[in-house]
Amino acid sequence: MQVTNVNDVRVYNLTCGQKAVPEWLTDDKRKKLKKEADVKQRIELIQGFEMPMLSSCISMTRDGQYIFVTGSYKPRVRCYDVNELSLKFERCFDNECIQMKILSEDYSKIAFMHANRYIEFHSQVGNYYTIRTPKQGRAFDYRYSSCDLYCVGATNEIYRFNLEQGQYLEPIQSKLTGFNACEFNSEHELFACGSVEGHLECYDPRIRSLVGQIDCAVYANSNSGSSLPAISCIKFKDALNVSVGMSTGQILLFDIRSNKPYFIKDHNYNLPIKRIDFHTQNNDYILSIDKKICKIWNQHT
Repeated sequence: MQVTNVNDVRVYNLTCGQKAVPEWLTDDKRKKLKKEADVKQRIELIQGFEMPMLSSCISMTRDGQYIFVTGSYKPRVRCYDVNELSLKFERCFDNECIQMKILSEDYSKIAFMHANRYIEFHSQVGNYYTIRTPKQGRAFDYRYSSCDLYCVGATNEIYRFNLEQGQYLEPIQSKLTGFNACEFNSEHELFACGSVEGHLECYDPRIRSLVGQIDCAVYANSNSGSSLPAISCIKFKDALNVSVGMSTGQILLFDIRSNKPYFIKDHNYNLPIKRIDFHTQNNDYILSIDKKICKIWNQHT
C-alpha cells in the first residue's frame, strides 16, 4: 500500500501496485504466492460497494460474513459477501427503509422497517411476510429469547410483535409522547428507549413495566430555541454502561445505576447524532456519527 505525506497529512492509496492473482495458477503456486510480503500486506476492496444515490443503513451479520446496506433512489437493499468481496444479491423496495435488523446469524432472516408503516420480513429467497404498525415506527429491536420484535415511534405505546405466534401482543404504555430510538441490552435484556422529550426510559420485558428513567435533556446544550433536545440514538457498551446521542450533537455516557452522565462529548455542530458504536477490542474508543462528521474519540480524554 502506497503512503504519501503532504503537509503532515498521510494519504493511503489502497489500490496502487496491486496485481490480480491469475486463475490458471496451480494450488502449490498459489500457496507459495501467499507467503510473499506484498501479498500478505495487500488490501482488497469489495467490488461495487456503493449505492446509486445514497445509503441510509448498514449492518453486518453476526457471523461476520455478510454486509447489508440500504439506500435509494430507488429504495433497495444490497447484500455483500465479505469472503467473496462481491455483491451477493440486491432487492428493491416500494418505500424507503428507515431501519433494518438482522434476526439470524447469517443473511437468512432480516427485518426492514419502512416509511409507510410497514415492516417486511425477508428470508433467503425474498420477502416472506409483511405487517403494518398501528402508528409510524421510527426504531425497533429484537428480543432473541422470546422472539419478540419491539417497535417504537410516533406514539406513547411500545408495540410488541411475536414472530413465533405471528401476532401483536399487548403494547407497553408510556407517559411520554413518542420515541426516536430503542435497544435491548444483550446481557440482561433491559429494554431502553429514547423519547422526543429527551428522556431515557428502561423497561423490564419480563414484567413489561418501567424500571428506571433518566432526564438526558438537562445535560444537552440546546441552541434551537424553545424546542427540547431529543434522544436520537442509544447504544449499550456492556451490562451497566449506555451511551445516548442527542439531537443537539452531544453524546452522554451513563452508568445505568446513576442519573448523571460521567462523560459528555460534543460534536459542536448542533446536528443529531446518527449512530454510536464502541471499538470491539478497546472499549475506551467510541465512534460517533452525525450528518456532517464521523468522530473516533477516547472516553477518558
